[in-house]
Amino acid sequence: MINKITSLALVLLTVSSLLHAQPRISPDGVKLDRTLQMINGLYVDDVETSKLAETAIRAMLRELDPHSSYLNKEEVKAMNEPLQGNFDGIGISFNMLTDTLYVMEVIAGGPSQKVGILPGDKIIYVNDSLIAGVNMNNQDVVSMLRGPKGTTVNVRILRRGTPELLDFKIVRDKIPIYSIDATYMVNKNTGYIRLSRFGITSTEEFLKAEKELKAQGMKNLILDLTGNGGGILQTASDIADEFLGAGKLVVYTEGKNQPRYELNTTSKGNFETGNLVVLVDEGSASASEIVAGAIQDWDRGIVVGRRTFGKGLVQRQLPLPDGTMMRLTVARYYTPTGRSIQKPYEEGNIEAYNRDFFNRMEHGEMLHADSIHFPDSLKYTTLLNKRTVYGGGGIMPDYFVPIDTNTVTDLHRNLIARGVINRLTIAEVDNNRASLLKSYPTVERFKSDYQIPESMINRMKELASEEKMEWKDDEFEKSRQFMSVQLKALMARDLYDTSAYFVIINDEIDIFKEGLRIINNTKVYNDLLKGIGSNVN
Repeated sequence: MINKITSLALVLLTVSSLLHAQPRISPDGVKLDRTLQMINGLYVDDVETSKLAETAIRAMLRELDPHSSYLNKEEVKAMNEPLQGNFDGIGISFNMLTDTLYVMEVIAGGPSQKVGILPGDKIIYVNDSLIAGVNMNNQDVVSMLRGPKGTTVNVRILRRGTPELLDFKIVRDKIPIYSIDATYMVNKNTGYIRLSRFGITSTEEFLKAEKELKAQGMKNLILDLTGNGGGILQTASDIADEFLGAGKLVVYTEGKNQPRYELNTTSKGNFETGNLVVLVDEGSASASEIVAGAIQDWDRGIVVGRRTFGKGLVQRQLPLPDGTMMRLTVARYYTPTGRSIQKPYEEGNIEAYNRDFFNRMEHGEMLHADSIHFPDSLKYTTLLNKRTVYGGGGIMPDYFVPIDTNTVTDLHRNLIARGVINRLTIAEVDNNRASLLKSYPTVERFKSDYQIPESMINRMKELASEEKMEWKDDEFEKSRQFMSVQLKALMARDLYDTSAYFVIINDEIDIFKEGLRIINNTKVYNDLLKGIGSNVN
């Protein structure tokens, strides 16, 4: 008993010593502290030394690498919310159009749905403050609607067909942030899951979506990671675990002051057989690249699309005493074959790093796979089929799909940028919601039968004129097909849910179309797994 007490005392003493130990300040640290003291004591005007310290920290971290950064309290909160999987609010998604808040979606079971708020409602007042027609930005509105769970917010709403404003008292609650944008069966054998981030709840969401699709007959899966900027390392490993056998390396990290740390598959996954295609593009980064790299290295599926972003640096979040935070790069991560996929960077030159997308365009990489040249030192061999894969700057897909430059014109881009496309679809649904849902009770029916009316095109031209945009008929005709599908998809999102948007728009997305072609052609799929028939050299 005495030995146990003695051991416990030693443990507590050790912990206490670690918690209260003060690191010795280096000469450079003394220099920085002395500089702040002299500025505070001698400078001609009053200064906020906290702001100076923040500026100095940001400048120091910029000299290290593109992903080490300093975050103030507001930035810490904004960074954590999407990964934590929830926030306190009223449970709507909205658009600010012509200075009016338009409710796009009411989250099922959330506070707004409970009191009867509907898609299409316009919020005019929040707690007696007029928010319509006063040129408020999204962040201002969010700060008024969000608040601690259990608190109340009063809103006055304008609803089509109701002459008077409607008053609602909403009790704020925890609102889930979902990682999965879409889940549906593309055909009788092929399921589709689009994952937008790797957060705390992503694995649970993925397992649920996977189970639903398997119940509908899914034999093959398209996992869409295009535009997915990453998230939590462990979540990426857990999702990769669904596709790989037990005991397989998913990723490892290592740094000068960080020993090698491995993440391996731990159990039998629910989709270890069946064709698997992973869709990626230049916006797929970090955790997305971990999943795609593991699938590729273990020859488990086919990666389709364009070279990914190339973020292979691991950041540790280090809280500072005042509630701010430093995100410091402490290691690099490596795929199972040992590939580092971090793209090159010059220390302190973040601007050049951020121009990588434009550099890829200028070099022709977005259009032609053979414009990308890897030195032999960056060539690796997959673990089962011994195919050649590449490191040193993102995950190079097994099958390259060029960016589409034929359908998107300056006219189309300007219509999107000026909000014309959004305003047009929202107004069309707002004016005809009941009749549209009566005529097209399901997404499938809407997709097969609904056609964009000519009246919407005429209204588009009117809105473009109001925005003083130059209308070019040749550009319109070039973009018309894709634009019509986009209008239809946006209307479907407003009428049904976010999955409905992808059910319709994916038919026009080249990466998706190539992925679907490959996954449903057994010979093409197996040839690519063997390294035959790839258009990547």
